[in-house]
Amino acid sequence: MTSASVTTTRKPQDGEIDVYGLTHPGRVRGTNQDHFLIASLHKTVEVHRTSLPTVGRLPQSERLAFLAMVADGVGGSAAGEAASRLAVQRVTEYVAQSMRCFYTADEHDEQAFHEALQEAAFRCHESVVAEAGTDADLQGMATTLTLWLGVWPRAYLLQVGDSRCYLLRDGALTQLSRDQTMAQELVDQGVLRRTEAFNTRWANVLSSSIGGRQTAPLVTRMEQDWGNVGLLCSDGLTKHVSDERILERLANMTSARQACESLLQDALDDGGTDNITVIVGRTLEGRVEDA
Repeated sequence: MTSASVTTTRKPQDGEIDVYGLTHPGRVRGTNQDHFLIASLHKTVEVHRTSLPTVGRLPQSERLAFLAMVADGVGGSAAGEAASRLAVQRVTEYVAQSMRCFYTADEHDEQAFHEALQEAAFRCHESVVAEAGTDADLQGMATTLTLWLGVWPRAYLLQVGDSRCYLLRDGALTQLSRDQTMAQELVDQGVLRRTEAFNTRWANVLSSSIGGRQTAPLVTRMEQDWGNVGLLCSDGLTKHVSDERILERLANMTSARQACESLLQDALDDGGTDNITVIVGRTLEGRVEDA
């Protein structure tokens, strides 16, 4: 077996995963309703970086999977922040408690992963609805949730809402997620053209959310490979930064941290009218140093 074939088939070591995430309130909003999390799934969960205040580091063992997620809260400042924080916490707890599916799942049996991720979304939804019912200030709160679960050489994308997931592969940028907004629904029905739909008020109305009137989690499977670059983000980024600019930043990145910081600055330079959250990850052969 050649070194090239080894590179493309073996699972990356922890030090060969270059990943970074950040969140920023933007230039207009007084509070940040976004939350994110990046974690390795071992026999326990080891959190690498998060905006949550109370998640600690746990003992490390062999990595089974890699987890990253973004949640963008909807509602008043307190309600939106509470919804996104609760969603990230509940998903992390549920996945950690459901590790048996990562130990026992047959690589040809997709049902275990699909069911576990969909169940995580529904449980999050129930938690947010229940929490909103206990406090009048939290009524109407909801959140998006976009989650990447990497189980090499496969990956699974869970999406509720319009926080996006992009993949850069062989120089081409693809939006893997589908915006769950009324604007996208109108485009799908042929009522509006894509170029005009996202300049209407429907672009900011979610058709599916955690805690909202309708929750329709989507789970998609894909293949991972060395050299691919993944991006998760809230719409605070994509309101201001075009796909063409995202492609340019990811194609020329020197590190995940540098890419996140550059994309954040692009959004701020264009106005930064919303909270901005960005996670970038890639695999590189050899030891990755924090940059």
